[in-house]
Amino acid sequence: MELVFATHNKNKLIEIKALLPHYIKLLSLDDIGCTEEIPETSDTIEGNAILKAEHVKNRYGYNCFADDTGLEVEALNGEPGVYSARYAGDDKDDTANVRKLLSQLENKENRNAQFKTAIALNLNENQNLFTGICKGEIIKEQRGDKGFGYDPVFKPNDFEYTFAEMNLSEKSKISHRGKAFRALIAYLSK
Repeated sequence: MELVFATHNKNKLIEIKALLPHYIKLLSLDDIGCTEEIPETSDTIEGNAILKAEHVKNRYGYNCFADDTGLEVEALNGEPGVYSARYAGDDKDDTANVRKLLSQLENKENRNAQFKTAIALNLNENQNLFTGICKGEIIKEQRGDKGFGYDPVFKPNDFEYTFAEMNLSEKSKISHRGKAFRALIAYLSK
């Protein structure tokens, strides 16, 4: 089976390829010649995943899945949420995003947060949605050099270390993206 994963993000592609069974050939947006940035204009994580999957299906004709992920912080009323990648500006700078997040939380005691991933699958004229959530907290200093984005400051519940201190296999077992993709893979395996 051939599926397009609507992403240009090479880190996400590596994570997902590690989770997929061998019989699914994964193509990226680069592989199908989609060089444009797909607009993410929804005010929900689920809505943005749907927009991206529909764009690829309608414009390029491929069966496709798309994800959107956001970090939702309780003390910030769910921010950065759908703006997670662009929290500190349109250039999607992970370091600047983490710096802004830590600054916003500087005097806050409640550091509870959750990562949420929504995956929209457009397959043979049907659409399905899969969601994964990983609850945790934002720590006060960055730790670890693995992963990307907010991984160095996100410590999942029941763990003493951040996503950036975990290897990919360990992170995939508990992460929001891992949970959502396992639900997708279970569906595709039926």
